[in-house]
Amino acid sequence: MTTSWAVLDTNVLLDLLVFRNPGVAGLSQAVQAGRLPWLGCAEMRGELAHVLRHAPLGGFAVDVEQALTFVDTHMQLALLPAPLPALRLRCSDPQDQMFVDLALHHGAAWLLTRDRALLKLARKAALRGLRICPPERWVDTAAAPVAPDPAATPVTTAATAPADA
Repeated sequence: MTTSWAVLDTNVLLDLLVFRNPGVAGLSQAVQAGRLPWLGCAEMRGELAHVLRHAPLGGFAVDVEQALTFVDTHMQLALLPAPLPALRLRCSDPQDQMFVDLALHHGAAWLLTRDRALLKLARKAALRGLRICPPERWVDTAAAPVAPDPAATPVTTAATAPADA
């Protein structure tokens, strides 16, 4: 059975922490408010730290320590499982395999990514209860308005409406 856990890939984290992409503002708010439990591992944190320190980020200024503090505060640290070849969904990019392995092993409901190699696995992953999609397609079910229960809502019709005095 899946949980509400989400695994966020490095590019989604860059959108959240560096580029401040408005398309992920709701995701950022949900993570910070605790409505979206975020699962990651030491290897993912290490990859993000490396990218923040060494990759060109298009002229965006980044406070690496502040970004990593955000990660350490909001990410639930889990162990990356040893691969089980018979049960594994194979990603065409070996560097992205850890995201799929972690999500499936821990029963995450979401793997949020823009990476084509990961997105190609969406159909197969869905059969295992994992939704792989871009972050804009994530639905904040905890903040979604709840439709009123029709049984609890009084219905006034012309026949039952009070007459005007």
